[in-house]
Amino acid sequence: MSAADEARLDSARAAAFAQLALKGIDREYPNKPGEVLRGHADIMGPQAMHPAFFGSFDWHSSVHGHWLLVRLLKLYPDMPGAAEVRSRLGAHLSAANLAAEAAYLEPKENHSFERMYGWAWTLRLALELRTWDDPDGRQWARNLEPLEKRLVALTEDYLPRLTYPVRTGVHPDTAFALAQILDYARGVGDEGLAEEAAARARQYFAADRDYPIFYEPSGEDFFSPGLNEADLLRRVMTREEFSRWLDGFVPGLRLGNLGNWSKAAEVSDLSDDRIVHLVGLNLSRAWTMSGILSALAPDDPRRPALEAAVKVHEAAGLKYVFSGQYGGEHWLATFAVYQVSNAGLDASSPRPQATAP
Repeated sequence: MSAADEARLDSARAAAFAQLALKGIDREYPNKPGEVLRGHADIMGPQAMHPAFFGSFDWHSSVHGHWLLVRLLKLYPDMPGAAEVRSRLGAHLSAANLAAEAAYLEPKENHSFERMYGWAWTLRLALELRTWDDPDGRQWARNLEPLEKRLVALTEDYLPRLTYPVRTGVHPDTAFALAQILDYARGVGDEGLAEEAAARARQYFAADRDYPIFYEPSGEDFFSPGLNEADLLRRVMTREEFSRWLDGFVPGLRLGNLGNWSKAAEVSDLSDDRIVHLVGLNLSRAWTMSGILSALAPDDPRRPALEAAVKVHEAAGLKYVFSGQYGGEHWLATFAVYQVSNAGLDASSPRPQATAP
């Protein structure tokens, strides 16, 4: 299959991605818990603790696996296997299950559970459901509301206390989470949360210059911290302001120099659960660079280098999504669908149009 065929999303391809997610959605073990145990009563199996999001190896992977299934149903409601997808989603996204997920976050010891990666994917799921004109979607959105509100409250409490951003190529990266939170807030009309997320984005990243691309990637990255912040700021800044910021952040880009961002990360061992992160890195680099491109003028001289890099990274990532190794297959389909369905480029997160002060 050619790289172009790999990147094309159609009904059959959507069904294949959905089946990959379904393979893990009810698979309780192996499982990597992230709990703080307050006593013997907290020692339970994954499904007892998290009746909605117990499968797919860990909580956040289960959440974004559900997002993947919802997004594909929205895009291809008649795809092969759609009835099974609806049935499995309905079983997981019940009012009782999601109320239990919300209640889990009430004790103080659990306030930082999955902060902020799992929170971000849950709000992306909420946005997907809230913007879907479908009877099941509307019911699942109502069921998710207690967990959604709990995470919004935790986010609003946490961001003012986060003095410095977390810059990392794995789960805690602040820029990735803020981008998802901003999309959610704008998409559902939460102006207060949107303003807070945008203000924090500027506070943390607007002064950044001369990003050290040569430090990337680290050996277990699935994000580029630098590209994540660029993909965040293109959501916050006007085109003119973002263009100026990008010149300072990646000064060589006008000459076509993307450094290590121009070539895909090499993946030496698909069976290693950490090394396989680099497959996800290639996919997330593709979507963040696509985000940057969306903020540049059609004749911007920085476009060719970025467009070439998107193709390189997308092809390198997509060829390993169906690896046969559960360590990668339980999550990589989400990254693939996020990229090939342009999830981060939806109109739910418009770029500001007014001239920057």
